Amino acid sequence: MSTPSVLAVSGSLRDESYTRTALRYVLDAADEAGAETSLLDLQEYDLPVYDPDLDDRSGGDEVTRLVREADAVALGTPVYHGSYSGALKNLHDYCGFEEYEDTTVGLLATAGGGSYGSTLDHLRITVRGVHGWVLPHQVGIRGASGEFRADPDAIDGRAFVDERLEERTRKLGRMLAEYAFIEPDVSSPRTAASDE
Repeated sequence: MSTPSVLAVSGSLRDESYTRTALRYVLDAADEAGAETSLLDLQEYDLPVYDPDLDDRSGGDEVTRLVREADAVALGTPVYHGSYSGALKNLHDYCGFEEYEDTTVGLLATAGGGSYGSTLDHLRITVRGVHGWVLPHQVGIRGASGEFRADPDAIDGRAFVDERLEERTRKLGRMLAEYAFIEPDVSSPRTAASDE
């Protein structure tokens, strides 16, 4: 089997983004599991608001290609008003079935203080709407500013305070690598009987 490629998409535009840091832990674990990894940091792209009537998608072609060519994608976002960021929504508008169909997708959300549940639900629904395969395992980080401490030897100079939360985050990376080529068998005795 070929080496899986795992792409993490950071939907945060902040310079000191906890979402970006957490995604780098995801990628580190995917790399250790044997995947080729890369980060698509939306802060680095001047991606215009999606307009389906425009032929010139300046910047959109490159980001959609990166998503389309990945075997597995981790979508990371800060929680904004109970949902995901506008930057990630804009990328999502550029992407469709060609980018996500039969692609394994992992979800990660970082919250300032409130809950992240609805954010992960919204991402799951929109990815499933374009036939992406969303992993059951997901990561939510509540009170993200208090979940990291400065550590010059750690990824992005930040270490997790809670080892269990770090393990949960790394597990997402391992699962993206492990299930990048999954082809779920959706047959069951009930579906077999209905085919007869």
